[in-house]
Amino acid sequence: MIHQNSLYTDQRYIRSNPDWHDGDGAWKALQIAEIMSRNHLRPDTVCDVGCGTGRVLHTLQEQVPGIRRLVGFEISEAPLRIRESEGNTVVELVVGDARESHEHFDLLLMVDVFEHVDDYLGFLRDFRDRADSFIFHIPLDLSVQSVLRSTPIIRARQSVGHLHYFSRETALATLADAGYRVREETYTRGGLEITGTGRGRRAARIPRAIAYRMSPDLAARLLGGFSLLVLAEPA
Repeated sequence: MIHQNSLYTDQRYIRSNPDWHDGDGAWKALQIAEIMSRNHLRPDTVCDVGCGTGRVLHTLQEQVPGIRRLVGFEISEAPLRIRESEGNTVVELVVGDARESHEHFDLLLMVDVFEHVDDYLGFLRDFRDRADSFIFHIPLDLSVQSVLRSTPIIRARQSVGHLHYFSRETALATLADAGYRVREETYTRGGLEITGTGRGRRAARIPRAIAYRMSPDLAARLLGGFSLLVLAEPA
């Protein structure tokens, strides 16, 4: 994950999130592999900006044959120690700011990243010419229940460092403002499919599942627990 302060480079973030969300990485990679398959994307090179432990890239290597090179950038060394890539000549994990590299990739990933960045529009624009195609995974923190209760938004800020909060509409508008053209966008159902802790989270799956069957848009707007997966290209 990328942020301009030291939250991720000192020990604070990993103390609050000891696995650096490694457990969610395989699920996220499967969502990415599916949107790639639907759009017949066969990249030779892939970059993951804010790659965390590198779990997304490792899973993509298994799920999408033919990718010659996968490179992940992470500003903190801590998560890269969780999942070592020694002996893997295809996946390369780099400690540093991806903006300092000028390599061009076939596909660039930002998986739950730019909501952590102070100047998120400037950040997105910095990468616009760095790939032919882009896949963004964007948490949709804004919903009726999160605004009414307020605690989910504050929790996202304190525990995982979210500085900006999106609905489907504002997420798509952000990408347009940053100079991206959307090719496909779809909801991912982390609130239903990723195992959470606590009785409240388990209970929330029931109304979310019912609402999602009625209308995915309605479920995301009212109850939250969803993210937006976007395939885009430079406008």
